[in-house]
Amino acid sequence: MRRRAGRRVPGPDSTGDAWGRSAWWRRGRVLAALAVLTAGLLVSHRAVPNSVGRLGSLLEAFLPWLGLAVVALLGLALLRRSALALVALLLPVAAWTYLFGGLLLPAAKPGAHDLVVVQHNVSDENTDPAGTARALAGAGPDLIALEELVPPALAVYEKTLAPDYPYHAVRGTVGLWSKFPLTGARPVDIKPEEITESWSRGLRAVVRTPHGDIAAYVAHLPSVRVGASGLASSRRDESAGLLGKAIAAEKLRTAILLGDLNSTVDDRALAPLTSRMNVAERGFAFSFPAAFPLARIDQVMARSATVDDIHTLPATGSDHLPVAARIALD
Repeated sequence: MRRRAGRRVPGPDSTGDAWGRSAWWRRGRVLAALAVLTAGLLVSHRAVPNSVGRLGSLLEAFLPWLGLAVVALLGLALLRRSALALVALLLPVAAWTYLFGGLLLPAAKPGAHDLVVVQHNVSDENTDPAGTARALAGAGPDLIALEELVPPALAVYEKTLAPDYPYHAVRGTVGLWSKFPLTGARPVDIKPEEITESWSRGLRAVVRTPHGDIAAYVAHLPSVRVGASGLASSRRDESAGLLGKAIAAEKLRTAILLGDLNSTVDDRALAPLTSRMNVAERGFAFSFPAAFPLARIDQVMARSATVDDIHTLPATGSDHLPVAARIALD
């Protein structure tokens, strides 16, 4: 501390004086830069290239979790007492709120023309298919879409769901159960070209609801793998493109899609679908993995209808959580 003529002269680290206040604005430049970078990733995630390791898709698969980076930066900014970093953090906060804030709002009130649906990858290793079927039926949906249906579990699902869902269609390993009559059930070819073995994971049927006919699609896109070289997703991406073309060619005005798409709605790989269909307006509904859900890869989408809200149901014997959604028909 310096003294001059018996008077105390404040130094740069003193609190409450001009030098101390200005230090608030000089500290935390790295934190401020990280805040700006986080905002940039949120707003411009499409600019992250996919040419190397599908880094863009990998970022988009976990995009909502960038909110945790904002929380961490906030804590560090407070510890550093950095006004500069705190102001910079307004950018990622605004970006995250713009992208995901609406998902936190309460669900809209149910309407007269609503359709309740459940989507679930039941897992081909599920040891309790009967319990899984009862749990899904207990949610009271109008439609239930299932993937990874394998014998002899398929027979269990059919028997258990039959009392409440007298109409159903199964093609390959995907199926649809309905309280309303189903017609015109057929497979949808979404098999990637390099798969040569028997592979059927797409289904289309017409649901004859009291509010009119709806084309319902059930799909299970190929899995992806994350390794040292990045995201391996070429099969999934090709399958999504084929599914998008099938839905684009759909002649019925209203169409819904239920399935394990092995991707989030923020992932550009699903652009052939998300560019043509509405996604959920409320709810995160992270569905995978069931033990610690990190992403919603089980999706409900609609064309000429609105997916008002989506939420998860309690865990079953699968490694996915079931998701339930309410669709408002026009």
